[in-house]
Amino acid sequence: MSITRHAGPVGPTRLLAGLSGGGRTSLASHFDQWGRIPDATPGAILDALDASDLRGHGGAWFPVGTKWRSIRKAGLRTPVVVANGAEGEPASGKDRLLLMQAPHLVLDGLALAARVTGAGQAFVFAPAEVVPSVRDALAERAAVGLDPCPIEVMVAPDRFVAGQETAVVATIAGRSPGLPTFQGITSIRVKGIGGRPTLVQNVETLAQAALVARFGPPWYRSVGTEGAPGTVLTTVTGRWDGPRIVEVPLGTTVGSALGIDPSASGLQGVLLGGYGGGWVRPEVALTMPFTEEEARARGTSIGAGVIALLPTGICPLAEIARVARYMEGQGAGQCGPCVNGLDTLANALEHLAWRPHGLRGGVAAIPGLCDLVEGRGACRHPDGVARFVRSGLEVFADHAALHASRGSCAPSVPFLPVPTDPPRGFVR
Repeated sequence: MSITRHAGPVGPTRLLAGLSGGGRTSLASHFDQWGRIPDATPGAILDALDASDLRGHGGAWFPVGTKWRSIRKAGLRTPVVVANGAEGEPASGKDRLLLMQAPHLVLDGLALAARVTGAGQAFVFAPAEVVPSVRDALAERAAVGLDPCPIEVMVAPDRFVAGQETAVVATIAGRSPGLPTFQGITSIRVKGIGGRPTLVQNVETLAQAALVARFGPPWYRSVGTEGAPGTVLTTVTGRWDGPRIVEVPLGTTVGSALGIDPSASGLQGVLLGGYGGGWVRPEVALTMPFTEEEARARGTSIGAGVIALLPTGICPLAEIARVARYMEGQGAGQCGPCVNGLDTLANALEHLAWRPHGLRGGVAAIPGLCDLVEGRGACRHPDGVARFVRSGLEVFADHAALHASRGSCAPSVPFLPVPTDPPRGFVR
C-alpha cells in the first residue's frame, strides 16, 4: 500500500500554517487544517521518509528514515518512542511553540513513529510550562482512540543538557534526572528505557514527519533545495524587538529569509546553532545557503535552529563570557572537562571581558584552554562550549585585541538570553 497524495500548503509556511499566536489548536481545528494521516504500511511510511530526505531537526540532522528503521531491527523487545521537546537551549523557542500551539501535529508524528516501530509505549518529554497543553491534547485524542499505544507526559528538567538522548532516557527511567549518562558501545536504539529499543526524536522532526505522511515526498521536496529539502523552524534573536520563530526554507540565505541587506547589516557577528554552535562573520552568515552542510563547512551547525544577530554597541566578549559561565553551570559534573575545564575557561573569558589586564597569558591563552576540554568529555557539552568560544575569538579578534590593549568596554544591556535574565517570551 502506498501513501495517498493530498494537496499540502503551498509555499514555505508549513508547520506554522494556521497558527495565529493564540492558544492550543483543538483536535477538530487540527483536522480541519491538516486532515488525517492516510493509512499506509510501515514500509511505505519509511520509504516516504527516505524519499523526502527528512533529517532530524533537533541538532544532529540524522536521516529520519534510517533512524526509524534501526529501531525496527533492534531486537524482539517492544520498542519505546519519545517526543523530545526538552529544548534546554535558552536561545530557542520553536519546540515550545509547537507543543503549546500545535501539539496534535507533534502527537501525530509520535503516533506515526510508534506505529512504524511497533512501539508499545510512548512519551512526550517537555518543559513544565507546556505540559498542560500536551495533556489536554492527549485527552482529546484518547476520547476518539486516535493513538496506537499509551502516551505519557514526562517533565523535562530545566537544564541545557536535559535533551541529550541519554539524559532523556535516564530521566524517564527515574535515574540521574536531566543528566547524560555513559552509554558505552550499545546505542539507546538497541537498549534504552527499560532495556528496550528506544527512539528519541525531536518534536519538530515528528511534526515534519506527520506532514510527509500526509502530503508525500514530492510535496516536502518542493521547498528547499535538492540536497537540503524542506523547511526548518528557527528562533531569531536581534532582528525584531523580541525573539521570533521563523520558518525558513533550507538552502535560502539568512539575509533573504530575514530581509537583511548583507552590505548594510549593522551587525558585529551572527551566532548559528545556539550556545553549542559557532559565531560567523555577518557577511558570510547572511549570504551562505542555510543548510547543515554549509554551516559545518564554516565551523558551526544549524543545530536546533538558532540565529542570533549581534548588533553594534554591545560588547561581544561580555556576551561570550556570560554564556560560557552559564554553560559551565549546566554541565553534568561527571568528568574533568566539565568540573574543572569549563570553570577555568569561563574565568579566563570573564577576565578578558571585564578585567583584561589580569588575564594570564593574554588572549592567546584561551584557545589552549579550549583544547583542554575539547574531545575529552563523556558527552559533547564541553565540545560545544569550546566551539562557541573559539569561533567567537576568531570573529571578534579585533575586539579582543582592543580589550587587551585599552581595557574593557562600557557596560551594556545583556543581549543573548540566559535563564537568569528577565523573561522576554517568544513570538511568531
